[in-house]
Amino acid sequence: MALAEPRRKGARASREDTRRGTKLAKASAPQRTVVARSEPVAPARVVPVSVRASSLVPRALPGASMAAASGASGASFGQLYGLHQTPDPLELKSSVALVMDQDTNEVLLAKNSEAVLPIASLTKLMTALVTVEARLSMDEQVTITVDDIDTEKNSSSRLAVGATLTRGELLHLALMASENRAAHALGRSYPGGLRAFVSAMNTKARLLGMGDTRYVEPTGLSSQNQSSAKDLASLAKAAYQHPLIRDLSTSREYAARVGARTVQFHNTNGLIRNPSWDIGLQKTGYIVEAGRCLVMQASMAGRKLILVFLDSAGRYSRLADAERVRRWLERATTSSVGPSPEVTARAPGKLTS
Repeated sequence: MALAEPRRKGARASREDTRRGTKLAKASAPQRTVVARSEPVAPARVVPVSVRASSLVPRALPGASMAAASGASGASFGQLYGLHQTPDPLELKSSVALVMDQDTNEVLLAKNSEAVLPIASLTKLMTALVTVEARLSMDEQVTITVDDIDTEKNSSSRLAVGATLTRGELLHLALMASENRAAHALGRSYPGGLRAFVSAMNTKARLLGMGDTRYVEPTGLSSQNQSSAKDLASLAKAAYQHPLIRDLSTSREYAARVGARTVQFHNTNGLIRNPSWDIGLQKTGYIVEAGRCLVMQASMAGRKLILVFLDSAGRYSRLADAERVRRWLERATTSSVGPSPEVTARAPGKLTS
């Protein structure tokens, strides 16, 4: 596949992240920074944290009434369920979180991890997985058409109708910059078209044991694309097996030729530019119904971890939650003491879907 050297890309296409991701970390060289360790770090040993709002956690796919309530109130599904009232020892701002050891599947942190919620552009990890495993040519030219315009949320895009890019470039922009038209074009250009692609997404989810998951389109703009943190951890593990997905999702930037112009795109995840992080795979997501979302594979405190944060309120809160987890685990490298192992939260009854 002939892809240009990764370069920075602006993230406004799916409105997931602010253009000022540098508030959390400043960009430096175009290549990813990997934390160099002079000697091995002993794996962090912690008392696993499990918190849940047992009376609130939705275990079935929410219906149309939840989407209507979210649209009318401007609140996420998690806010409507009252999941943000779930306390946890790390004081996370995400109502749903999961931290799992990639090698052993040990769950170090679980907060409402079985709640089924909209997942926004985390959808694009499955879009990428289906595309890569179909072994389609990454050099094939695909043209953006009117069919790729977002009519769900009317979001903007810098990929103009008529622009032609390779499938590899579309995959790059979908993963790194969460470009919605790129993701839709990947599904539309799949053998059999969009319907066959969505069917393949759901089939792959079943094969991975993702029983809480449903997809209706490849971008994540629809609130009907829903999953749980535990399912998304399985997806992240599967996607991590593909070097191309790892490389493109963690690329800092990319300059794409769009018609007569060269357009610069940047990674939507500000932690990619933070030298304190060693990130092997990532995807961000945002729509109102889902809140701010983040999935990552990262090495820290002597472990390879899968981190999932859903329904985070606040522009930077999902990244701040990741930092809270990292500090907690790094403190644990010198102490085996962790927060109390089990907390069950009680909050007002959930809205019926």
